[in-house]
Amino acid sequence: MSDKRASLPISRRRALGLIAVTAGGGSFMPSTAPGAQVSSYAGLALFDAGAGVCAITPESTEGPFYFDPKLERADIAEGKSGVGLTVKLQVVDATCRPRAGARVDVWHCDAQGHYSGYPGQGDGQDIDTSGQTFLRGWQKTDESGIVSFATIYPGWYRGRTTHIHFKIFLDDSSTMTGQLFFPDALSDQIFATVPPYAERAGKRDTSNARDGIARRAGPLAQAALREAADAYQALLVVAVKSC
Repeated sequence: MSDKRASLPISRRRALGLIAVTAGGGSFMPSTAPGAQVSSYAGLALFDAGAGVCAITPESTEGPFYFDPKLERADIAEGKSGVGLTVKLQVVDATCRPRAGARVDVWHCDAQGHYSGYPGQGDGQDIDTSGQTFLRGWQKTDESGIVSFATIYPGWYRGRTTHIHFKIFLDDSSTMTGQLFFPDALSDQIFATVPPYAERAGKRDTSNARDGIARRAGPLAQAALREAADAYQALLVVAVKSC
């Protein structure tokens, strides 16, 4: 399989804007803000410091495919083909203060809907990825509470909408587990028009509205999307309870 990440769909070559919402209903960074259309914003606080109390992000199930590959890394793609995606998570507390030094694990399926490290996957339950570690890794948050992972846009598998898992370790005894979700319209277009997603037989059977986990997580688990030259960028502010 090629290790090149697919180009963005031609019809999507425009800024999507940021639609993340604070507890008070304001945008973290409106698309009209200075510099909103550029991709160089590493270390920039994603939340409005004057927004007040941050709503605690709802937790979601860990799911059956978690394991710790013991890989501290920023690029988790391991050569998997797909549309380039940068995932930025900012960990804050209920007063919107960044949580520096928190460990953040992420993991998700590839363009064909398969996770690394497990047998019995795929529509025929005949895909075995045991011993592999693609699309997994962890990092610690910087002084702004931010981690950034280079990966690919996740695919789909039956019964679930498109998502990325994350687990946050605030310390040895306090963890928070959640999932990050994507706009259905963007997922549908990528899956229908961009290889290798479009090479799958059939269509995904579960949208955000039909996914019970996504419904329970609500809008606070929906990623804010923007577009850079060669990758989408998904941003999510994760407000956690204080230890």
